[in-house]
Amino acid sequence: MADAEDRTQPASERRLQQARDAGQTPLSRELVACAGLSAAALMLSMAMPSIARSLMARLTAMLTITATSPGDALARAMQAWSSSVLLFSSACGLAGAGAVLLQTNFLFHGEALTPDFARLNPMRGLTRVFSASNLVETAKVLAKLAILAWAFWRSMVTAWPGLNESLLWTPTTFVDRLTRELLHLLLLVLVAQVLIAILDRGWMQFKFARQVRMSRVEMKEEAREAEGDPKIKARLRQLRLMRAKRRMMAAVGKATVVITNPTHYAVALSYERGTQMAPRVVAKGMDDVAGRIREAAYKAGVPLVANPPLARALYGVALDAEVPAEHFRTVAEIIAYVWRLKGQVGTPR
Repeated sequence: MADAEDRTQPASERRLQQARDAGQTPLSRELVACAGLSAAALMLSMAMPSIARSLMARLTAMLTITATSPGDALARAMQAWSSSVLLFSSACGLAGAGAVLLQTNFLFHGEALTPDFARLNPMRGLTRVFSASNLVETAKVLAKLAILAWAFWRSMVTAWPGLNESLLWTPTTFVDRLTRELLHLLLLVLVAQVLIAILDRGWMQFKFARQVRMSRVEMKEEAREAEGDPKIKARLRQLRLMRAKRRMMAAVGKATVVITNPTHYAVALSYERGTQMAPRVVAKGMDDVAGRIREAAYKAGVPLVANPPLARALYGVALDAEVPAEHFRTVAEIIAYVWRLKGQVGTPR
């Protein structure tokens, strides 16, 4: 494997797919937190006023009952509050899960749930503490703390003038003002969280792209695997040529005539009356191959006719292709001559 310093090339589609199959994909946890916070802000703006009034009404009713002990009152209050918490937590959980699925393109990988005991190694822990990635995470935490402090201070500055009159508020007014201030605080945090999530998403994509980069050696190996080993491809090509030559030499024995140079070229033609429109080139060769064609034709009893211009012209015709029209008259005369030698009557049409 290449060192990290050697990986300077962007990842190929195959490497990205391999990383995805292994459960590796850029995931911004800040974006997940932003989705949950957005769901909380939406629920707070829509349902929190009615929930708070209902909770206040229950608390008021319980506190006015003298037979109710403080413990029972607290238990009933917690029961009423748990339903509200369940609603908010469900909305945040669904929003966070949706953000994860959208970022990973609905990737499900079981190995992510498998415990990694190598993380308990103290040396690896020290390495992670002083790594660039951990420094970025620390910077994000500090930024979020600073934003929370700023948002809380901003909310307090806005709400402070009205706190002097809070002792004169009715429970309903108190709930309304508390809900409004919480929503204001949450919106300030949400705006800041959106900016952090955008930056974090870009950072995670950049980090992932660096992790899956490839070296030039890895790219060459992948290209070799995708296209096949050149040695194997050359061997297969050689085998195909050998089989083609064997088929060609076998076709010489069934040819009608072989046109020769007479030493440098040899072209075997085949013609069957009534089944073919024109003679076809079934074998051809130069020098040594031409010699083997002549030898195979001699052994099979196929006539050899010397016609150097025609042999050179027909050598340019592809195997199993018909004789061109400009040579058809000459070829027809030769085949007619061969048929007369064999005692056959007729002329190729």
